[in-house]
Amino acid sequence: MKKVLIFLSLLFIQFVNSQELALVKKNSKIGYITKDGSFKIEPQYKAAKSFSEGLAAVEDNGKWGFIDTKGTWVIPASFENAKDFNSGIAVVQKDKEWVYINQKGEVLKAPASEKLFDFNDGVAFIKQGEKIGLINSKMTVVLEPKYDVIKPFENGFARVALNKNWGIINTSGKELVEPAYAEIGNYFKNTTWARKDKTFGIVSSGNFIPVDGAEKIWDFETQDVTFAKKNGKIGYIDLKGNWAILPIYDKAKAFSKNLAPVLVGKKWGYINLKAEFVIPPTYSDAEVFSTNGLAPVKESNWGFINETGKLVIPTQYGITANGLIAMFVQQDKGFMDGVARVKNEGKWGFLKPDGTVIGNQWFENAELFSKGEKNYSNEAAADKPKSEAKPTAKPAPKKKR
Repeated sequence: MKKVLIFLSLLFIQFVNSQELALVKKNSKIGYITKDGSFKIEPQYKAAKSFSEGLAAVEDNGKWGFIDTKGTWVIPASFENAKDFNSGIAVVQKDKEWVYINQKGEVLKAPASEKLFDFNDGVAFIKQGEKIGLINSKMTVVLEPKYDVIKPFENGFARVALNKNWGIINTSGKELVEPAYAEIGNYFKNTTWARKDKTFGIVSSGNFIPVDGAEKIWDFETQDVTFAKKNGKIGYIDLKGNWAILPIYDKAKAFSKNLAPVLVGKKWGYINLKAEFVIPPTYSDAEVFSTNGLAPVKESNWGFINETGKLVIPTQYGITANGLIAMFVQQDKGFMDGVARVKNEGKWGFLKPDGTVIGNQWFENAELFSKGEKNYSNEAAADKPKSEAKPTAKPAPKKKR
């Protein structure tokens, strides 16, 4: 019986720690809600950040510390500034210096670096002179500083530059693609796109395969095709560099759920992998489908359609941040883990897939729900925010759609 009680207690603790909370601002105070719309932590903070790895950075009387999901202070507010936890480590400012701490609030001794960088995917950048390397969460150097630029890690891989040439490494510092390209994409299924001189192509197993006529290639995302430009028009190529869908569209976005938004003239619709219009081009804008099978579409405002094109949530919402606290990226513009963050009449809230508003509440600001497992921020802690470690060479820009 005792063993059963211990097991149930562990399950309860695990449930509490994994509970998803969203930062919201109400009456100029910040608190945290659950997915049923109730406050887990009542609005009481002037400044706070979203939960990450079970802890949230919160300000108290001009100092920052960390609370748990019950609102209990785990690390007292004694820092001038604080970043999110990632890989069990956070960057904080203590006595005007930036240092690493663990989840007990203990200061960690890190290898020599001219700046401290946030952890991401279990590693952080170190900068020595004009070169960048990596350390792991045990504060051990896994890659001696050797690159001019390291971009943020995505799914365990990062783009690196050496002498203005780009390649790809993993979190152990292993070079997966030799820095030999003028531009390079993300790493997806052991493949990436790259530009060699003026030629765009696919890099697979160390071989560069030119893509016929390609003028640009965008990153692979969730499916084995990505969009590319030829003669000013957009089509789709596969992982072998073949044109899977001919370039005939004015603009396009990624495939998801085997559907992709494409622009014809001034209207957006959705095609399938056979280039057939499943949803006719009738919208002024459109985003990719979420895993739950809903996609944001815009008329005068934004609503949501299902995979058959049926409008299931009316086009009456906003879905972009307009400079608020939350930082939006593409995958935020839709349903994530069962909810969508939207704006209505100047207030922010969360929609369920049936179109109802969580808790029937609207807030001055609302950030995404988070279990606090990972936070892929790569700010240079001692400087203004940066998305990469870049002491010298200018990075290859990630193309906008």
